Amino acid sequence: MHDMKTALEKLSAETDRLKFPLLQIEKDGAAYDKQKWPVDCTDKIIVCVYKDQLLCETFHRSDYFFFDFSYRGTYYAVSDRADHVITMNENACYIGQPFNGYARRTEDGKDSTVISVLIRKDVFVKEFISAISNDFSLFHFFLDPEKDPCLDGYIHLHIQDKNAVRTVLEMMVLEYADRRADTQSVLKPMMLTLLMLISREYRQSMRKGPQSPITYKIIEYINENFGSVRLKDVAKHFSYHPNYISALIRKETGRTFSELLKESRMRSAKILLLDSNLSVEEIVAKLGYKNSSSFYKAFRDYFGVPPREYKEYIKKV
Repeated sequence: MHDMKTALEKLSAETDRLKFPLLQIEKDGAAYDKQKWPVDCTDKIIVCVYKDQLLCETFHRSDYFFFDFSYRGTYYAVSDRADHVITMNENACYIGQPFNGYARRTEDGKDSTVISVLIRKDVFVKEFISAISNDFSLFHFFLDPEKDPCLDGYIHLHIQDKNAVRTVLEMMVLEYADRRADTQSVLKPMMLTLLMLISREYRQSMRKGPQSPITYKIIEYINENFGSVRLKDVAKHFSYHPNYISALIRKETGRTFSELLKESRMRSAKILLLDSNLSVEEIVAKLGYKNSSSFYKAFRDYFGVPPREYKEYIKKV
């Protein structure tokens, strides 16, 4: 078993040797290099370390989700486009979607360590997304690339509960540096814990963000009561007129009440389809649809395919 210092050094050396095949793609008339999953790597989760080295990556895109944590010192994330630089101070977290434009950079002579967790896109959608199903915007950040593979989003968080996040990441580093036959099975619950901690941090940052506290509470109420909630129920619960609630939601989220409700139901529909033994008819009843045809139409409009076809497709991935 390695100590933390040795484990970081070992994974740093391994990261230098990783070979990411590149595929040239185009978006909006511009050509980009797209990093694919490392050659000959059958792992579903990879833990990389960038340590005490001059980083000057070429701006590229990827085909996987990744979580970068500034474990020590500062590095710079060239994000979204080649001239957009984010300063990643210690305990900051950068989460990138598949296709996200990205490059890690450091200054010469600066002591820094970045812990990066890579997860294959299909694995994340199948095994981890249910952990953040109650956070509608975070949920869509991870789900939307499945519907549109050319999205280009990222999340930048400064982690407040740094000790918990650092502890989980250190456990992942130690486990991956000393890999065994069951390491991927051991990493899965650690990744779920890390995701739940990040989800908590994200909710706290949302409360401090542009949305008002009442809007955040309204969204939470919709997510908790999607099976039966109506606009007038929300208005009554918060003691406002329905027109005021409708206008507030539109102003601060850019969506209508009906759109938020549909998003919440579709999130749950996906989870119930993939992670439960319920029939489609039972799911229809749970989600509050009056009949199967209404649910089928909503699901097809949202995901592009009927529920049963979607479930079969995910099984084959």
